[in-house]
Amino acid sequence: MTSRTPRDSRLRLVRPRRQPLAAAAPRAATRRPAPRPPEGTPPPAELARTARLGLAAAVRVARWADATLSPGNDTAAGDGKGTLSDATARRAADDLGLTVRQVRADWDTARLAGLVEVHGDTARPGWRLRAWDRDDTAVLRGWVALFDAWSLVHPAPDSLEAAAVAEAVEAVPQLLSFLQLMADPVPAAQLLDLLDQRVTELRTERCEIPFGPQPEPVPPQDTPLLPLLDWALRGLAAVGALTYADGHATLTPLGSWAVWVKLEQICVAAQSPAGNIEQSAEDMLRGCARLRPNAARAEYRAWLAARDVGTAITELLDGARGEDALLRGLAFEALRVVGAPAEPEVRRAAEDPHLRPYALLWLAEYEGADPEDVHTVLTREEATWLWVDTAAAVADHGEAPLLVRHLESAVQPTVPALIAEVRAVGHPRTVQVLVALAAAHPDPALAKAVRRAAFQVHTGGA
Repeated sequence: MTSRTPRDSRLRLVRPRRQPLAAAAPRAATRRPAPRPPEGTPPPAELARTARLGLAAAVRVARWADATLSPGNDTAAGDGKGTLSDATARRAADDLGLTVRQVRADWDTARLAGLVEVHGDTARPGWRLRAWDRDDTAVLRGWVALFDAWSLVHPAPDSLEAAAVAEAVEAVPQLLSFLQLMADPVPAAQLLDLLDQRVTELRTERCEIPFGPQPEPVPPQDTPLLPLLDWALRGLAAVGALTYADGHATLTPLGSWAVWVKLEQICVAAQSPAGNIEQSAEDMLRGCARLRPNAARAEYRAWLAARDVGTAITELLDGARGEDALLRGLAFEALRVVGAPAEPEVRRAAEDPHLRPYALLWLAEYEGADPEDVHTVLTREEATWLWVDTAAAVADHGEAPLLVRHLESAVQPTVPALIAEVRAVGHPRTVQVLVALAAAHPDPALAKAVRRAAFQVHTGGA
């Protein structure tokens, strides 16, 4: 015989802990050892010092804009590209003792390195500028972004055909890999032969024979490759990736490290454990739901390596804003793999009530909080909202016993207190969570009380 009043069942107070939302994979993925850069590569701190020196002028202009121009000022011209307005360029030149041409060049470098972010017709300091003095990783990421944009830093002369320039840009990674393999000065003549081979391969790969009779093809006019090679090597030298003098090219330590980073990204992407690289963020996260934590992190790294980091962050947060609570938790796990570049967007996500608890936990971990105490950054209401959201994920994708065990992570000491506060936070899945919990719990009296609460929430009763 059961009581008609809910029992004051005491809940064991434990720190919130992450539970697997589904059965573990039958076999753990093999952990890939941490890759090491080529022998002789300077440590990251030394590489970051070199990058800081190379980007010092761009940092100076970006900080001048941050300190001198008030929010909403017309920092950039109305071209949507972040070009400095004439008045701002002249003012910067006068204040910094530079020419207008130098200011514009340094400003363009700052944009390409992510020191300045352009939003429509205005520009604002990027996260890398904020972290420049304290975060070597931010500095190296900024330099790699500039390295990727070498052809914009040093535009091709108008005398070179656009199609030939595009082929040269596509062939440059192979030239850089060869330079790294040689690890010594390489004659330009040898690089010219390699460029010729690669351009020929690219043209062969693009060759398509249309169906049916066709007129006799006219052979394309060949563009001399030597001017293209000279332009490419000078462009890479302009960003500090190599030295080019006396007819020889040599990778700098920073350039060699960047080439290794690019090759490592390709290897990581090729070793996707679950094959979700080409999927959207939501499909990738769903594919990771049943993976063990290490395997899921490897999948996140592979997916991120195949995308621009800004686009990837946006896709993950869009996935987190959907109706599936499981994807919210997984999206923020993937954002933990992203690290520092995600900080500004995660801070903005903290303003969204549905994402706020996840964002606050992410930020606390990012700022070095003890993992055992990280949940203390949440208010009681936020912790309760997170409890309901996690319970919704368990109800949708987990098993009944797991939902019952989820009670242990509640901050409330009793079931009636939990029910009262769950109703108060107004989570949109409250009814479904209470119904699922009532169906799963083995205590008939407690299950009845939970069902009554679900009915009252559904009907709007007291």
